[in-house]
Amino acid sequence: MFWNYRTDEIKRGFAEKEDRYVCIFCEADFEKGRIYQIGEEYFDAFGAVKYHVESEHGGAQQFLLSQESGVTGLSEIHKSLISLLFLDKTDKEISEALGIAPSTVRSHKFRLREKEKQAKVFLAIMALLEDRAGKSVGRNDIGTLEELHSSAKMVDDRYNITDSERKKTISSYMDKNGKLKQFPAKEKKKIIILREITNNFKRGAGYTEKEVDRILKRIYEEDYATLRRALIEYGFMDRAADGSRYRVKE
Repeated sequence: MFWNYRTDEIKRGFAEKEDRYVCIFCEADFEKGRIYQIGEEYFDAFGAVKYHVESEHGGAQQFLLSQESGVTGLSEIHKSLISLLFLDKTDKEISEALGIAPSTVRSHKFRLREKEKQAKVFLAIMALLEDRAGKSVGRNDIGTLEELHSSAKMVDDRYNITDSERKKTISSYMDKNGKLKQFPAKEKKKIIILREITNNFKRGAGYTEKEVDRILKRIYEEDYATLRRALIEYGFMDRAADGSRYRVKE
């Protein structure tokens, strides 16, 4: 998950490892010392990963602003406003684009600035907790909270899942071959199972509905269509407007 990286790495969209550069949005990696041909141009690993982030994800700015509000902590209007600020628009131009008064634009900018200050203080407090007490709010008596997938919708307690809960649910509802015995009724267990099912797909790759169904039939032939709909409903998979292509979200 990209939020496990440092702020400077998230800003540029990639991280440097010992022998390679890695896109933190899709995990594509570029080995140091190799030359990559992209179209008619040639890049070293550093140039290739920069090009990749821009061409495949629209840059870190676009990728981050495209994430669900539950991930960014931003309302839709704030995401739209920030997008226009990236384009160096004036308050008057922003008000016209968003259909709000210039004074309202200034009010939103004030709230964003205050949100930034609060975020810095919060991060400092959490870092102190980790450094001085050796504790993380992600750890508790029944296990460690697992990371939320970045495309999750309606983020709430359904996603309050520990590693021990995940293992127990998977062992209860899936056999050792990864076949589903029964699709759970409880929301939290559904999310655990759906997340496990996405491991059968390559992230970012496109699939036809027939290809998706073929994979899901191997997992749960009794009602694979329900799995397909749930993968979209819970934000694990995207479907093109015309239904022609499916893609597991990055």
